[in-house]
Amino acid sequence: MYARESPYLDRYVQLGVAGEKLINVSFPEDPNEGAEAEYPLLDRVFAYLEGKKDEFTEVDVALTVPTDQRTVLEALRSVPYGEDVSVERLARMAGLDDDDQADLQTVRVALDTNPVPIVVPDHRVRDGPSSAPPKVEQKLRSLEGL
Repeated sequence: MYARESPYLDRYVQLGVAGEKLINVSFPEDPNEGAEAEYPLLDRVFAYLEGKKDEFTEVDVALTVPTDQRTVLEALRSVPYGEDVSVERLARMAGLDDDDQADLQTVRVALDTNPVPIVVPDHRVRDGPSSAPPKVEQKLRSLEGL
């Protein structure tokens, strides 16, 4: 576990890593006991939070979510920095039917339960939920001019 306090977010950014794969990103007010502050991906996240453009597309993520939600989150990784999409557009990107309420609900659940916000940028879906706290989501959107 790795964590560092972010003045921009007014809370910690905490990364869970297993092997070399990222398994979760969270934003606690206090980090887990024993969390270390030095990790290369944390350096990149903090550079991003300071305004450096980063897509995080090559970060190795272990998505332990149902297959249909994984498809949505993998599609979301292709939305570029500084751009946003609607829930309907993301559904189409994931090969789902944007007229089917069940498919749109799959997208919303995937966004809401996204284990790795920032790296899988759910803040780039303008009308969907984010797994990050609302104030964090707003700051991430603001950072990217969304």
